[in-house]
Amino acid sequence: MLTKVKASKVTYTNPIFNKMTEEEIKAYQEGLLRQQLKYVYRNSEYYRRKFIEVGASPDDIRTFSDYQNLPIFMDKVAERISQQDSMERFGHPFGMHLCSSPDDIVFTGTTSGTSGVPTFTYSFTQKDIEFLNRYIRHMLEYGGIHAGERLLFSHSLGIYATSSILFGVRSQGVLPIDVDVRAGSKTILQYAMMTKPSGAMMTPSLAEHLISRAEEQGWNVRNLGLQAIFTVGEIGVGVPEVKKRIEEAYGCRIYDYLGELGFSCDSDEYHGIHCVAPDLNLFPNDLIDPETKQPLEIYDGVIGERVTTELNLKGLPRIRYATGDVIQVFTSECPGCGFKGRRIKFVGRADDMLIVKGANVYPSAIKKVISTFVPDITGELRIVLNNPPPRVVPPLQIKLEYNSAFDRTKLPELEARIKNALHTEARLTPKIIWCEPGTLEKSLTKTPLFEKNY
Repeated sequence: MLTKVKASKVTYTNPIFNKMTEEEIKAYQEGLLRQQLKYVYRNSEYYRRKFIEVGASPDDIRTFSDYQNLPIFMDKVAERISQQDSMERFGHPFGMHLCSSPDDIVFTGTTSGTSGVPTFTYSFTQKDIEFLNRYIRHMLEYGGIHAGERLLFSHSLGIYATSSILFGVRSQGVLPIDVDVRAGSKTILQYAMMTKPSGAMMTPSLAEHLISRAEEQGWNVRNLGLQAIFTVGEIGVGVPEVKKRIEEAYGCRIYDYLGELGFSCDSDEYHGIHCVAPDLNLFPNDLIDPETKQPLEIYDGVIGERVTTELNLKGLPRIRYATGDVIQVFTSECPGCGFKGRRIKFVGRADDMLIVKGANVYPSAIKKVISTFVPDITGELRIVLNNPPPRVVPPLQIKLEYNSAFDRTKLPELEARIKNALHTEARLTPKIIWCEPGTLEKSLTKTPLFEKNY
């Protein structure tokens, strides 16, 4: 059990912002925005064409309001088209929105490509890398991982977005023990036991999976002696039961982070990702309605699709890019640590949203409810889709694993409680399909929530 202590206050990575008011930070960002728009207009055929199409120029943009009057410049579909265009015309995969010479790109990382052709979204120059490293160092420092220590890094290695984090880890003077997650849980645990890292980076799914895998081999993950775990890529840490389960098993704090944009504080309760990078991105001050794509006013608790605009990156900056991430923004002071800046919690992916009987349902909401029934169930679930989303012919089918120690004669009672909770919390009355423990395969990367039968 972790000893409860007062959370350490999260600060902005650039200390100048710690002394600024919200309005002063906004004015600073607007200055960076004006410079960046002129830069991309000069250096990218793609962005120049976008401005011309709407009859505007960078000189017309003076404020956030001016900027938000522009249409979305790019989404994942447009990015793939831009990439195909640059491959055909210039022989490189970075897209027509590239603002530097291809020769200046020193790192490229792609999306997973599970929903289509991978895009080289995370392509950086050396100066970009050095700029981004500051944010990773800041997060590690907050989590108590210092120079001379080691950090277990278990993600898919290679041309993936997470690989760029390794530059920041090394710039902190920390030695990454980078074990490709595809090597398997036994190998990951073996390297961790041998190298005694102070911290770890992985998905929440893997952190949970290693707990049971270690027990099967007669080990205990608490014996790793970790001081901090940093997780990315899934909603897991935002689910109280998941956060508690991982922290109690490892005996350390777990931090949720979103690349260089921010991380959660070390409060006992989860209060979202603290946005520590106003000089890197307009995030999270630019939201749109996921359906209409119209700008949304920012207020405490607002939910919308995240639009990203990178203010200082020079290689492949994303400008007014609709990410597809649906988030909730909090403008109030963090109850856990006192951070006064913006915080966000993930709601889901716009393209993962389901419509059941006219109600919008996100898988993350289902997962959050289901997690409250552990240990009666294992926590593994699959949402069965027999037709392409978002519309689902009711009832929505959900596969769940009961725990091996659970009395199967009590499954009807458990099922009724789960249905009642889902109806209350997610406005959903599903059909539950019970599965034996261990039959829903767990991924070491991002565990899939959908079973697609179409």
